[in-house]
Amino acid sequence: MLTGPKQKIWEEFAASCSKEELVWISGYLSGILSDVALLPSQAVKENAPALSKKMTVVYGTETGNAKKLATDLAARAKKKSLPVKLLSLDQYRVNDITKEENLFVVISTQGDGEPPAAAQKFYDHIHKNGFRLDNLKYSVLALGDTSYPFFCKTGEDVDQQLQKLGGRRIIPMRKCDVDYETDAEHWFEQVLQTFDTATAAAAPVVAVKPAAVAAQKSNKKIYRGTVLTHINLHDTDSPKETWHIELGIDEEVDCLPGDSIGIVPENTTALVEQIIGLANADREKTVKHKDHEYSVYDLLKKKLSLNYLHERVVKKYAEIVQQSIPETKMDLLDLLRIYPVTGGSQFEEVLQVLPAQSPRIYTIASSPAAHSGEVHLTVEKDVFLSGGQQKTGVCSEYFAGLHEDDAIEFFVQKNKRFRLPEADKDVLMIGPGTGVAAFRSFLSERDATGAGGRNWLFFGEDHFVSDFLYQTELQNWYETGVLNKLSLAFAKDRPYTRVHHKLLEQGREVFEWIENGAYLYVGGKKTPMSVDVEYILLTIIERYGGLSATDAAAYFENLKTTGRYNKDVY
Repeated sequence: MLTGPKQKIWEEFAASCSKEELVWISGYLSGILSDVALLPSQAVKENAPALSKKMTVVYGTETGNAKKLATDLAARAKKKSLPVKLLSLDQYRVNDITKEENLFVVISTQGDGEPPAAAQKFYDHIHKNGFRLDNLKYSVLALGDTSYPFFCKTGEDVDQQLQKLGGRRIIPMRKCDVDYETDAEHWFEQVLQTFDTATAAAAPVVAVKPAAVAAQKSNKKIYRGTVLTHINLHDTDSPKETWHIELGIDEEVDCLPGDSIGIVPENTTALVEQIIGLANADREKTVKHKDHEYSVYDLLKKKLSLNYLHERVVKKYAEIVQQSIPETKMDLLDLLRIYPVTGGSQFEEVLQVLPAQSPRIYTIASSPAAHSGEVHLTVEKDVFLSGGQQKTGVCSEYFAGLHEDDAIEFFVQKNKRFRLPEADKDVLMIGPGTGVAAFRSFLSERDATGAGGRNWLFFGEDHFVSDFLYQTELQNWYETGVLNKLSLAFAKDRPYTRVHHKLLEQGREVFEWIENGAYLYVGGKKTPMSVDVEYILLTIIERYGGLSATDAAAYFENLKTTGRYNKDVY
């Protein structure tokens, strides 16, 4: 019987092992007890899933991170002379999954725990019962962001469903936060070492213990802009704030209409000062964080997420201050107020467990052809209730506090699934609220390049007088013929009238545009707006196409697969 430190070491080690690894350990120990000198390589052959050298790597991505990681894994496997098939999940033939031997899935999670658009068909397919994957060995690398409630949910769903269908995990699923490089590197090492183990003739195998790997720098190009314009698009009597921000850039920005930019916001000075005061910390003291040195003030101001901390972070905080804290999301300020640190050293420990501030993504509202040397954004101030208190989103508050000549850094996030069609094609755009940002970019580009296709915009907000974003520009485009049709819905001027109601009102003409080859785009809030819009589009197709519900759904699905229906929703 183990006692004291040995038992603790064993419990911690066993908790870190997968079921397959525990089976291996069990066989190995049995061999020792029976005085059989069982080599680790033999134990692998007898107890672990037998691996062929062939591997398939698939990825589902929205921002490109999953593609990059999947490509890196495939490249490293090829250097080891392993036959590798690399595919995006929108190109993967879902019926081939029953033929796979070793499948490695790299997949991100979007919005409310949903798969990327490119992975939706694969996700739906594996969640349909009726087939088994008893010959499949697999592993999942899940990408996510702990600042969102459904952290890595898509990866978790895929991992669990593949097991439910009979698949066997080669190694446990690995979940990655926004700083994914180190965790991904550990997963790569485990994957490749597993293949080394399976193909080694009789060489002893050391249990996989990932070496500490320094986080690699992101390969995203960082641009620096200066605020040229910063204006509220709402009238003074509106309770809303939506900022039109123009950034001047000294170099050419590699972007197209439909792309977005990512910005890491700074925390407010007031919040940082409150935290430093409660912690009784030395604001100028230099501390090390992820191999870089910062003053306490700069670390809190520019690098760390301080709001709505994940339960796992709150748990680590509780361990540091040695207090019992409910498993719930909390702001650092509230933690310090209710469960204070007892000294500077404790606070420095807290700094090490706080997550990095994650980038926020905003669709570009400008066009390279029309706004050379500039990038424009449309940012609504996000005000919400949390714990009975009114709060403001970190990034929207950061944007609201910007002034002309302030400097800002950003990177471009490509969106290849949200692109303008050929110049002679018709475009039908549905973008209420800040969803209009992408379509301001589209219309600016088509105007500047003289595109011949027709343009129809559906826009909606609360009030015509105070909330008509980009009113002058849109009306000018309508008067000059760039916009062939402009359909408006102001819900609080005419109750129960939103953009999807306007779509239905003009359903016959909408269907004519679709039948004549128009491309459809939806931008803005995912729920309920985009859900309502899709329901109405299906209704229009069924009603004016004379189709059954099943045939209308197939018609709509064809629009998606042929690239004629695209969404940029959040």
